[in-house]
Order: sequence, then C-alpha cells, then structure tokens
Amino acid sequence: MTRHMTKDSSPQRRQMRELIAQSAARLIAEDGIQDYAAAKRKAARQIGVPDSHSLPSNAEVETALRAYQELYQKDEQPARLKSLRQEALTAMQLLERFNPHLTGSVLSGTATRHSDINLQLFTDNVKEVELFLLNSGMPYETGEKRFRINDEMLPVPTFTLQGETAEIRLAVFGTDDLRKNAAAGKSPDRAKIRQVEAILAIA
Repeated sequence: MTRHMTKDSSPQRRQMRELIAQSAARLIAEDGIQDYAAAKRKAARQIGVPDSHSLPSNAEVETALRAYQELYQKDEQPARLKSLRQEALTAMQLLERFNPHLTGSVLSGTATRHSDINLQLFTDNVKEVELFLLNSGMPYETGEKRFRINDEMLPVPTFTLQGETAEIRLAVFGTDDLRKNAAAGKSPDRAKIRQVEAILAIA
C-alpha cells in the first residue's frame, strides 16, 4: 500500500500529469476540443500513457489552459473573450423573462476561438421558450443534454442558436432546480445579467 501511494505521488507521476494537462490544454485551445475529459484522453494517447491514474484533474487542465493562452494567445484571446461575453449579455437581455445565467468557459475566462456560449434558463414551461424563439424569428435546433440535478444525471431540453460570434446553447431547467441546488449547498459557476454586466465593465 505504501509503495503504491509513493508511486502515485512520485515526481515522475506528477510530471506526467503536468505533461498531459499541457497537451490537453493545447488541444482545447487550438483543435476545438471543448470536453475536458476527451481532451485528457486524447492527450494521454498521444503521449502514450494508458494509465488513467496519471490523468490530471479538470482544474489542472484549466490552469494549463490559462497558461497556454497567456503565452500563445495573449493578444487574440482577451478580445475574443470580450466579444463572446458581449454577445452572451445581448442574448441574456433578450431572454430576460426566463432568468438566464451564463456558464462555461465564456464565464470562467478560458474561452477559445472554438468555444460556444452556454446559457442556462430557468422556467417551468419549456414551450414558452420555444414559442418565444419562434415569434422572434430566430432559427434554432432542439436537443437534449444530461446534467446533474439533485445528485441525479437527468436529461434537460436544449436549444442551439447561431450567434454572430459563436453558437449559443440554451439549457432549460425548471425554476425549482435553482432552489434545490441552493438548499443542497451547491452553487455551480454561473452569472446573472447584472454580474455579466459588471464583468464587462471592468474588462
């Protein structure tokens, strides 16, 4: 047991995790892979590391991504990020009646040239969202994505819009889902309209 723990925490293992994180960050920044798990697996295969215990955490990959962007995309990325956040705010203002929240890389600041804008809406009537999009003359595609809600992975209806800068992906939750997360002490990273306005004001 001691030998195993020593191996897991060895300098070689830590170096391998860093190498995979750096490679995954490059794949996210340059190749358009938006899923961290997929980026980590592809990076490990490229390096030739089949041992899943060597895979870095998402936090390690995000740290490596920020470092990569600062080094290689110092001029491009901030301008792109500001443009994405501005378009996200415009969409949120349009969808204000559905209590929109911004999530994902556009909020965290790690958005790449391939990133989508991810908004979460909270309403008890999904049809009202679709009717609003129809009446607004906004082309959209419907879909479904699984999210963890109250410790369960549940399907959530989605709508995908084509924005000027990137695709805008709307995930529609029930109004009670916010309360459940708050009651359980869970607060996923997301921002309301005023918070996004504040972020843009200081950018």
